[in-house]
Amino acid sequence: MVSQQPKQYRELEDAIDAIAGSYDADQPINNLESAALPNKRKTIEALRELEPVLFMGFYATRALNRDNLRHAVAEHLYRAHDLLVDQIERALTYQNWYGRCENCPEPGSGEDIVIGLFRQIPELRRVLNTDLKAAFEGDPAAESIEEIVFSYPSVTAITAYRLAHLIRKARVPMIPRIFTEYAHGKTGIDIHPGATIGESFFIDHGTGVVIGESAVIGQNVKLYQGVTLGALSVPRRGPWVKRHPTLEDDVTVYAGATILGGDTVIGKGSVIGGNVWLTESVPPGSKVFGRAKGPGEDRPSEPPEK
Repeated sequence: MVSQQPKQYRELEDAIDAIAGSYDADQPINNLESAALPNKRKTIEALRELEPVLFMGFYATRALNRDNLRHAVAEHLYRAHDLLVDQIERALTYQNWYGRCENCPEPGSGEDIVIGLFRQIPELRRVLNTDLKAAFEGDPAAESIEEIVFSYPSVTAITAYRLAHLIRKARVPMIPRIFTEYAHGKTGIDIHPGATIGESFFIDHGTGVVIGESAVIGQNVKLYQGVTLGALSVPRRGPWVKRHPTLEDDVTVYAGATILGGDTVIGKGSVIGGNVWLTESVPPGSKVFGRAKGPGEDRPSEPPEK
């Protein structure tokens, strides 16, 4: 005699049938090509293998010296190599197969792309060192460079961005965005890998910072929490246009400020105050501050001081 399934399991089976059936519809969420797509977990694992290579002394579990440093670097770099080559090949193959990526490298380029990335790591470490110095010099609360590396969310976000930006410059799809969105989830700092950011970059506190794809940031720029470097409304598709602002060297933007538009340029040495809304350029040396509103008033930001 065949035993009857308990009622709750029959209902569970009905739910499973309904969910599986929902995949018959022709819609993007139903993509079943997971074996061909990059694996998000493996891609993040590659990033986490690269972080110790950049800051080896902060990740090592044993004493390091010149005799064993190369071996320690190699341990992480070999693992990162194998993971990244595989995931980049998946990304290139998938995008080329579906024709979604113009001018992407051909499948089979993963090895060259990864070795090219690794050759840039010494220079990347030099640039990251300028970011750390900017954080130490720009934050009176910072006790040491070591404290900054261990505990500042901006270090995590900027490191992921700088790696992702190099991979994106090689025209690899998907992988750079996985890197930066992983950091976004950990830190609350959203930096698109397409942004161009100069040396000595510091984000203080960081929560809620958004830096768009075509933003250009010069050297020695400091942002506070809640700053948005965003775009005005543009069509979803069409020719590439610069949608996000440019911040020249030595600019400081305080908490909650919003700067929008691809034609908006914040001149060298300018200071943008908290909660300011800007959609037009300001000349070098400007100081732009918002004013409190009275009842029924709609006051714009004060004009820039020269």
